[in-house]
Amino acid sequence: MPRPPRYHVDHVPLHIVQRGHNRERCFFEEADYRCYRRWLLDALTEAECTLHAYVLMTNHVHLLLTPRRAVEVPNALISLGRRYVQHVNRKYERTGTLWDGRYKSSLIQSNRYLLACQRYIELNPVRAAIVRDPADYPWSSYRMHAFGQQDEIVTPHPLYWALGRDGPERQAAYRKLFGEPSDPSHLDDIQLAVKQSQPVGDRQFLAAIEDAVGARREARPQGRQPRDKPA
Repeated sequence: MPRPPRYHVDHVPLHIVQRGHNRERCFFEEADYRCYRRWLLDALTEAECTLHAYVLMTNHVHLLLTPRRAVEVPNALISLGRRYVQHVNRKYERTGTLWDGRYKSSLIQSNRYLLACQRYIELNPVRAAIVRDPADYPWSSYRMHAFGQQDEIVTPHPLYWALGRDGPERQAAYRKLFGEPSDPSHLDDIQLAVKQSQPVGDRQFLAAIEDAVGARREARPQGRQPRDKPA
């Protein structure tokens, strides 16, 4: 079966997920996270992408970025992935692949879903029961957004800047977002869209993406849906 095409669009935010092969570990110690972050910055700079949010989990990564030249995104991620795999294979005397095939991606409508997607990304360690507070996890963009901790690989999105008149006000507003209940429909939409590598947004946004790429793009539930979804 042919693989479905991925679509990236200039200046449209993109949610990317890449998992370890068979959901196995891809980070083994602190130095690995640091290497990946450094090479991620190199790759995004070369591809003219700005990174708005990220989390590096033990067996997968989430990135939220906006490309200036969308055509460069696949090459940047392939280059980053190969560089990091070579590092891991040399360091741990292993061979073979590290990543589980192609990365997943989803175009994100900014005004409706971008901050929800950031929240979804930065809450990954909490949902995985690694920490109780996202501030306790060092390998994400949360501390920068919520407390102003310097993070050279992150460029905040304009919607983040609009949260307040200055740093403390924006950070307080951002922390407040994390204290409010998540919108279950937004969470479901984000998860389904990235799983299927489809855009997430309202009808107008989907129509604009269809015009841009010349094909209908929309995430759709597959099969019979359970009455009660697991948390």
